[in-house]
Amino acid sequence: MKNSWEANVRKVTPYTPGDQPNRPKMIKLNTNENPYPPAPGVTRALKEFRTDQLRLYPDPKSSELLEVIAAQYQVKPEQVFVGVGSDDVLALAFLTFFHSEKPVLFPDISYSFYPVWAEVFRIPYETPALDEHFRIVKEDYYRENGGVVFPNPNAPTSLAMGRSDVEDIVRRNPDSVVIVDEAYVDFGAESAVRLTDTYENLLVVQTFSKSRSMAGMRIGFAIGSPLLIRYLNDVKYSFNSYTMNRLTLRLGVEAVLDQAYFQETTAKIVKTREQAKKRLQELGFCCLDSRTNFLFVTHPEYQAKGLYEALKQEDIYVRYFALPRIDNYLRVTIGTEEQMEALYVFLERYMSRP
Repeated sequence: MKNSWEANVRKVTPYTPGDQPNRPKMIKLNTNENPYPPAPGVTRALKEFRTDQLRLYPDPKSSELLEVIAAQYQVKPEQVFVGVGSDDVLALAFLTFFHSEKPVLFPDISYSFYPVWAEVFRIPYETPALDEHFRIVKEDYYRENGGVVFPNPNAPTSLAMGRSDVEDIVRRNPDSVVIVDEAYVDFGAESAVRLTDTYENLLVVQTFSKSRSMAGMRIGFAIGSPLLIRYLNDVKYSFNSYTMNRLTLRLGVEAVLDQAYFQETTAKIVKTREQAKKRLQELGFCCLDSRTNFLFVTHPEYQAKGLYEALKQEDIYVRYFALPRIDNYLRVTIGTEEQMEALYVFLERYMSRP
């Protein structure tokens, strides 16, 4: 018998993250983490951090982190918002800006947290289909809506739109807030940050989780017009002023300051990604033109689910999506060269079986 109180429970289908195994010799290529450690300054700051500081509340404005991000992206501090990972920033943006009876638009194959937030916040939404090549059709976002959000590059497809196409979508939606989710932009795509000075309705969201090797610290940020950022802060401060802790704020500053290390590691990942495309294509895989730290691949002779299960038996973890249109694709995070070589060796052995 159902409990009477359940009628008042908000029920949603939750987001399902990739497996988080904890095995000693595993090769984890399923959650798009950076295979390299954070910047040396992060390690140094962690060693120097005094635990007696933890008895004090953190700066609710995250002022130092805002300032270094603003300086790095050549915007004003009042154009920057920070949160507990880009998921926190995006969720607050959904709550703040998508408050209309008109549907919010985002792609049918995209970040699977978008429909979860829409359901949690009771936001109507529609999902224009990617084309047959898994590309966003910008014209699908020229119609009336209650807001637009899309990743660029897209996930899990790995494909990027040019800045001019992104600008077309923003320009065609002057009455809506357009959110561009740039979680993977540092691996070869064009950022829309510079467009925020022209378009007051544009919010660009990025993360420290991928290119800055800080997934475990949960730091995300948004750049937009001062008006958008003010609205975001009003919502944030309405229920939690202290969303980021002191240690995270300190380490986040160091991660931004070491630009040379950032460029070195992202370049290393891009180089390994291009090598991986070539090696996997030699094995018969079809690889989309990735501008991310992962590849989205399919093989004409092998089912993706079977490959996923076989790799898992070898403690090599990749991501499989049992979803329409992409259920014969695998998403493979770019690891170290050694990790990727282990992947190729296994696939060669697997595919050479009689």
